[in-house]
Amino acid sequence: MLFNFRRFSRVYYALILLILIIVVGTSGYVFVEGWTFLEAFYQTVLTISTVGFKEVHPLSDQGMLFTAFLIIGSFGTFAYAVTSITTYLVGGEYRQYFREYKELKEVEGLAGHVIICGYGRVGLQASKQLELHNEKYLIIEQDPIIVNRLQDEKISYVSGDSTQDEVLLKAGVKRAKALITTLPSDADNLFTVLTAREICPTLTLISRASTSTSVKKLKIAGADNVIMPDTVGGAHMASLVVTPDVVEFLDEISIEGKNEVNLEEICFADLPEDFQMKTIGDLDGAFSTGCNIIGFRKPSGEYIINPPDETELTVNSKLFVLGNGDQIRKMNSIFGIQS
Repeated sequence: MLFNFRRFSRVYYALILLILIIVVGTSGYVFVEGWTFLEAFYQTVLTISTVGFKEVHPLSDQGMLFTAFLIIGSFGTFAYAVTSITTYLVGGEYRQYFREYKELKEVEGLAGHVIICGYGRVGLQASKQLELHNEKYLIIEQDPIIVNRLQDEKISYVSGDSTQDEVLLKAGVKRAKALITTLPSDADNLFTVLTAREICPTLTLISRASTSTSVKKLKIAGADNVIMPDTVGGAHMASLVVTPDVVEFLDEISIEGKNEVNLEEICFADLPEDFQMKTIGDLDGAFSTGCNIIGFRKPSGEYIINPPDETELTVNSKLFVLGNGDQIRKMNSIFGIQS
């Protein structure tokens, strides 16, 4: 989606050449022949376009010499300029120009989005999950075939190499909430993580890894989480043999839907001033949301499974709740969170 200035540069240079020839020709006839500006401009257009009309006035020897050099100097240039401009307009390139400009402005307006580097099988699945959770996302991809597909599907994207600073900056990495790199090469994922971490130290970074030896390197580079799709997929299939009902149950509650049961987290960086509940027991007693609180994360990072009623609610802690969409939205509203 990067605005392609090179496509427009051909027309830009053609216009510059055309204007330059007209300025030189008009100025020449004014000084050499002493004609008015309009007469000189008209004669210049007649000369460089080779339409064969009669001269405005009979030419002097100096005028004929200047005209000869003007024809030689503009030979082919005028045809190139006209052809370039015509191709740009008739061929529909100007529509692509304005479409890319509009898309670039949309990217510049993105904030709090997720950047996905690579739109292969893993990147595609990541984007689908983000869509299910109504998360804004943007794709960084350099394969022209995939870029054309993203254009057709009207998905926000930036065309380029995600290991490059300028590409990440154009994707709004400083305004993003997270970056997921799903490139097939561990080396490319490593460079992407390094670059993104250097640009934005607070950004949440999640990386794909193909080999176990790359996991440690990616974490050292700054990745918050490293996922090995093959390992996860293999473990999932094995679990379907060992504990099939447990796995199917977990798959069921992870589905996003209006009437489905979801397992989600509720994070509150701050509590409303009129918030009176001090513990989970107070919360359950004061509100009937229908959600089941099955986990709690302290600000220190410690997790509590099935937290007791006396667990204190503190700023920057998290609740892990089980419920449908309406129940979870009701729970969020208690903490002043829009969902």
